[in-house]
Amino acid sequence: MSLMSKLLMSTTLISVVLSANAQPDNKQLVKYVKKNVVKNPDVKVKGVTVLESKKETNLPGWDILLTTMDLDYQGKEIHAPEMMFVKDGLVTGHLVDLKTGNDYRESIKPTVPTSMYNDAHLLYGNKDAMHKIIVFSDPQCPFCQEIVPNIFKAARENPKKIALYYYHLPLLRIHPVSGTLTRVMHIAQEEGKKDVVEKMYTLKIQPQETNMTKILSAVQAHTGYSVAASKVKSEEADKAIKEDEEAAARMMVTGTPTIYIDGNWDKMRDGYKKLIK
Repeated sequence: MSLMSKLLMSTTLISVVLSANAQPDNKQLVKYVKKNVVKNPDVKVKGVTVLESKKETNLPGWDILLTTMDLDYQGKEIHAPEMMFVKDGLVTGHLVDLKTGNDYRESIKPTVPTSMYNDAHLLYGNKDAMHKIIVFSDPQCPFCQEIVPNIFKAARENPKKIALYYYHLPLLRIHPVSGTLTRVMHIAQEEGKKDVVEKMYTLKIQPQETNMTKILSAVQAHTGYSVAASKVKSEEADKAIKEDEEAAARMMVTGTPTIYIDGNWDKMRDGYKKLIK
């Protein structure tokens, strides 16, 4: 069970009555979250921010609210994504198709804002390429190590077809070492050393390692890239990674790698192959 699950303990198929025939206001959403989503008494609900309201053709009459729950856990500020389905004064966190067993919560994603296609995150390809790919990844994630380098290669070799925008999402609870590695990657990319970003996916290191001196030494031995600890610890590097994590929350990303192609969630993570045929 993930830490977020422990914090929230969401319950499947709960619905509560809100004001009939109207979108719930913020107070009602906060009340719903406090009563039905956040079960941990140590977590305080500070507010709920509606990021986007969507409709789905397969769900007539339902409004889908993509939100961020603003939480406080032991003095730490947490912004957790939460999806809500609203209809006729009712709200629920899950809608399941009884024929297929599919939960619509698992297939609906936010709209990608154009602001995410920015120069700071463009890793490979031309920004006016035919297709745009966004990747949220952690270099220590086994699934990322299997998939993401192939996307790098496709974008690097097809710059007119693919513009690849890369966002860091270190999964610190699983591999704390990623906190330092992603900052090194950010700095290397800013310096134009894109090969370092790629090589980080083949770095062999203990996932639980937190000693920065050991980590930076391992990075240098593997990639040939040397960076001062002061840069890695800088406010600028911290700010960049935090902004990427906030972008992940905005897009309701809960795992890595999460991939979007031309604004659409690539659930199978292999859609890039069709772009280079």
